[in-house]
Amino acid sequence: MLVLVVVAVLLGGVGWYYSSVLLRPVRDLEYPDRVVAVRDGEAWLSPGRWAEQPGEWGLRWPGGLARVGPVLGSPGEQQSSEGPVLGPLPGVPGGVVRRPLRPGPVPPVGPVMVDAGLFDPDPSAHGLAFETVPVPAPLGDCPAWLVPATGSTWLIAVHGRGVDHRECLRVLPVPHRLGHPVLAISYRNDIGAPASPDGYYHLGDTEWQDLAASVEYALAHGATGLVLYGWSMGAAIIGAYLNRAPEALLNPVRAVVWDSPMLDWRATLRLQASRRHLPPGLTPLATAITRRRIGINFDQFDLVRRPPARRPPTLLFHGDADTGVPVATSRALAAEARRLGWPLRYVEVAGAEHTANWNVDPAAYESAVADFLTEHAPADR
Repeated sequence: MLVLVVVAVLLGGVGWYYSSVLLRPVRDLEYPDRVVAVRDGEAWLSPGRWAEQPGEWGLRWPGGLARVGPVLGSPGEQQSSEGPVLGPLPGVPGGVVRRPLRPGPVPPVGPVMVDAGLFDPDPSAHGLAFETVPVPAPLGDCPAWLVPATGSTWLIAVHGRGVDHRECLRVLPVPHRLGHPVLAISYRNDIGAPASPDGYYHLGDTEWQDLAASVEYALAHGATGLVLYGWSMGAAIIGAYLNRAPEALLNPVRAVVWDSPMLDWRATLRLQASRRHLPPGLTPLATAITRRRIGINFDQFDLVRRPPARRPPTLLFHGDADTGVPVATSRALAAEARRLGWPLRYVEVAGAEHTANWNVDPAAYESAVADFLTEHAPADR
């Protein structure tokens, strides 16, 4: 009997910890990758899953950000047939991953984070004028970037968990070029925004109210139509909004774009648990603990089985190498969309990690976004 009690306490403690990892706002960056040398316009990185990612990436270190291109193989070639990791090189112990440096800052030798975001610090990175505006939200003002343009169909960008509105910077030039004003929002528990009363993320269950406040702001400042664009948990926030917002705030929504969307929290938690080598049975326990802590109904965040009440034309990107949110949920939603009467276009990106669909092939990604917006939500309509 004592053994069972001890096991129950241990499992409960692990479940509580796992729940806390999910709910606590992320504040501190980690730098798990390493630049071992900078030579001849290249950054040489220690091998690793992120260092070897395909496409365009950022290298972030405390106080700086550099940009690097696709992995190189032997000198003057793209990735070699032997893979991205080259053998020992003079003066560099072990294998290295070579990536060309793009114009701009040069990283120091030492710890870095390979970052899907490769533009800093704000829309000025693209030479775009903007202002930071306070959006009156239920818990207080949430700062947002407003990038003006000529049209009246605004794009509202909703970032994912643990990042900030810089997430929109990769794609920002596309809607701006098409004439869409962009409002890149923050929400509760973001730096500079109000904290939730309990200090926890609510996984979209309350954050959607801050999106609703941003929609009201846009409509009050000249928007006649809206595009909602969300990454990861930002998609969960948009899903909750499409299911719960009042009709007056739903009618102007003309289109949705989702990148690596969180469409089912339970499936996502199962994936995350397996990556952390946690017992499969722990996920229901952690889910139950999370439900008690923040009052969330996880059934409402299974958008395949319980799609939102409002289903505007949607463009959905997901990478087949995503280790953060299971690609299976996006595949399932794409398969169900026709039956649901949901005009949804699904783009699966080979080799893309979580929210890295743009990084793998920026030109193809931007072309898909531009075509979709032009068809379903012209800036001046």
